[in-house]
Amino acid sequence: MSLHQSTVDTLTAWRPADPAQDSLRHAVLAFLAAREDACLRDCVPGHITGSALVLDHSGRHALLTLHPRIGRWLQLGGHCEPEDETIVAAALREATEESGIDGLTITSEPAALHVHPVTCSLGVPTRHLDVQFVVRAPEGAEITRSDESLDLRWWPIDELPRDCDFGLTQLAAAAAGSAAGYSPANVHPP
Repeated sequence: MSLHQSTVDTLTAWRPADPAQDSLRHAVLAFLAAREDACLRDCVPGHITGSALVLDHSGRHALLTLHPRIGRWLQLGGHCEPEDETIVAAALREATEESGIDGLTITSEPAALHVHPVTCSLGVPTRHLDVQFVVRAPEGAEITRSDESLDLRWWPIDELPRDCDFGLTQLAAAAAGSAAGYSPANVHPP
């Protein structure tokens, strides 16, 4: 299965409770239907990205990165790579690379979608169609800041930085709900 097909399958199977998220899901599926290259960063009109809100083992703290280009605290994540077999694998790879944490587990279905304009590595204005997941860190996880971050820090999930954008606050709300109903049956180890 290709990364493109996995993204289509993941979004087709997902049934968000929020009507706005469901509407966005349909829009992203239409973009995927129109663009075979939708998961590649070379797709100038926009491209699929995978991100993850990493929660500590208790589900009460979220790991955020201070993004050097955007200058705000964000969840971990980024571009899909050609070697990523699925959108879930892309989000987990990004979370692992940017956190330095071994043994992360990821939910098998998205927590939220967010589309935002950005000038990324293409150097031209584009859009990230971000498929967002919840990831759990094992107890005692040690973080290591990557070169893709100015800072990396645990934040209480109910006390995120004041300048968070709507995409992160929406994801944190979904993650808080999923943390309450966390079940090992719907997570995938690396």
